Amino acid sequence: MSFQETAAVGGTGPNANMAASLDDDFEFNNQDYYSLLNVRKEATLEELKASYRRLCMLYHPDKHRDPELKSQAEQLFNQVHQAYEVLSDAHSRAIYDIFGKKGLEVEGWEVVERKRTPAEIREEYERLQREREERRLQQRTNPKGTISVGVDATDLFDRYDEDFEEMPGGGFPHIEINKMHISQSIEAPLTNSDTAVLSGSLSTHNGNGGGNINMTVRRVTSAKGWGEVEFGAGDILGPLIGLKVFRNITPRCFLTAQCGLQFSPRGLRPSCSLMTARHLDENTMGYLQWRWGPNSAMTTSLVRDTKSSHFTLALQLGVPHSYLMMSYQYKFQDEDQTKLKGSVKTGWFGTVVEYGAERKISRHSVLSATVSVGVPQGVTLKIKLARASQTYLFPVHLTDQLLPSAVFYATAGPLLVYMVVHRLIIIPYTQAQKEQELELQRKSSATDIAKKKQEAESAVLLLMQESVRRIIEAEESKMGLIILNAWYGKFVSDTSQKQEKAKVIDVTVPLQCLVKDSKLILTESSKAGLPGFYDPCVGEEKSLKLLYQFRGVMHQVISSDTESLRIPKQCQYAAALSLVLL
Repeated sequence: MSFQETAAVGGTGPNANMAASLDDDFEFNNQDYYSLLNVRKEATLEELKASYRRLCMLYHPDKHRDPELKSQAEQLFNQVHQAYEVLSDAHSRAIYDIFGKKGLEVEGWEVVERKRTPAEIREEYERLQREREERRLQQRTNPKGTISVGVDATDLFDRYDEDFEEMPGGGFPHIEINKMHISQSIEAPLTNSDTAVLSGSLSTHNGNGGGNINMTVRRVTSAKGWGEVEFGAGDILGPLIGLKVFRNITPRCFLTAQCGLQFSPRGLRPSCSLMTARHLDENTMGYLQWRWGPNSAMTTSLVRDTKSSHFTLALQLGVPHSYLMMSYQYKFQDEDQTKLKGSVKTGWFGTVVEYGAERKISRHSVLSATVSVGVPQGVTLKIKLARASQTYLFPVHLTDQLLPSAVFYATAGPLLVYMVVHRLIIIPYTQAQKEQELELQRKSSATDIAKKKQEAESAVLLLMQESVRRIIEAEESKMGLIILNAWYGKFVSDTSQKQEKAKVIDVTVPLQCLVKDSKLILTESSKAGLPGFYDPCVGEEKSLKLLYQFRGVMHQVISSDTESLRIPKQCQYAAALSLVLL
């Protein structure tokens, strides 16, 4: 853990408005100049010149006498020239790398001196970002809430006794809500470094309830620390005054100190706590905490968090409870971020074993279920739904005893319900949501895509044919690289040819135009920006499939949209070269 909260730098001016204007309409108006020139993002000036000269020879308007061909060539030539002009100038290239094409079109860069280095331009951008975050901060309340509904279902398993049949309505188990808890908090930024937090909660248990309200003011003192003052009041414990301080001692160690004073009907109840933590390695943290007050204790814990697992080991010695706890969580590397978890906790209160699973069911929702089996606690099923900043908890107490039937139903029941709901509700809902988003994306980009499609088709039919003919003749004379067929888009299996053609375009001619010295090299960028290409399926995953001939042997290769590609492969080229030498 390290301190991440820093204060925004104040300031207004033309650059602030410029930064705000770059937020909208970015993706489809932002042509990829690197893809157009087919160069790396780290390309040198020499590499840019070589690619530019080659494309100029291909699209130069003076090569065409037909007015229509000349017009199409001028359009493509201007695009290539514009891309080269931007990327060959260090100042413009730095702006383009940060803001994209829209950044070059926005007024206000005249305030940035041209003699500034790319690093200084990036610093200017970061300053604009801080100003924009400041404006957003003033509108953000960051609401957080928790709703917990406790259910007593012990009558399902503990109702069998000798007097059961004599009880009225004994044929039906009695299930009731025996406790509820609701808490909510909102933040109100006061200045760039000060934030006020208002929170409150209401609780009820078996007919008795209470509530409290708290006001906290937090100040960020520096990039290394912050402090906060808390004021609270409730109908049970009385007024509260607290102070909390956080400080980064070193880049690998931090300290938190907290003290409070509770004005209860029994008098003043002071409390104090101190916690220090240290990074033991890249993925491991060690914690040591001391608490003094109503629940005095000393706690030490070790937490290791990696990409695939989370492990915690904790030991507490205190009054009234001492315990040893160990938990482990396995993280599946899937789209739904599935996690399996288990823990064991033992102490003066008894022993509790918990196991469960967690899974992302939508973009903003995570569902988890945990079974708690303990002595003398019994068996409890805990359902948790986290949606955005709101959390909903449903602890269902099944039995006070260790009954195998309760453990079985607590484990199998939620699993079966989830499978049914996931199949009948969640999957259709998420698919419909994705289709709706894709449709909106297609509509918003329809005009731009139609224009790019027309440009690509015109380039292939009118401008590239003669160049392709010459390249093929040259390659055939030396048994070089011939692109037989190439398709770009989304390849759908188990579907009709008509459906597949709707999402795939033929790019044989554009790729053959890029062949030089019996080699085809594509850089790590979307291939939709290459000359003669366009996006046939906006918002969907695309790939490139090639069937080519080299040294009289046919080969096939499939490449993802942003993956770099080099054909023939080095082994094929070396083998062909050795045959020529022999």
